[in-house]
Amino acid sequence: MSDPSHREAAGVDLGNEVEGYLLWQARITEAERRAREFVAPMEWATTAQRDEIEQHYVADSLNRARGDLERVAARCVSLRGEYERRYRTLRLRCVGWAVATNAGLVALVASFAFRWR
Repeated sequence: MSDPSHREAAGVDLGNEVEGYLLWQARITEAERRAREFVAPMEWATTAQRDEIEQHYVADSLNRARGDLERVAARCVSLRGEYERRYRTLRLRCVGWAVATNAGLVALVASFAFRWR
């Protein structure tokens, strides 16, 4: 049997891939729609010219979208690293305060116990 947490992680990965695929397909559909709208007023162009312009428009739109997504993904990775560092620092600080507080309480109890002997 496989580990339930492994199956869950695989399900999340698959869900992310499906979501990414669907979002990219929507981006393609949007680029194609905008390309048709862009070419529509060009009545002077032949069908072949209009098709070529549409293809270039779609390719340019998708290249720009890919660049945007790559920048967003890189920023997400950067932020994740930054937040993980901050979390480690905060966790160490909290552990330090807890240890110091407990040490102080132990010292205080020990001093009271020593005085009452």
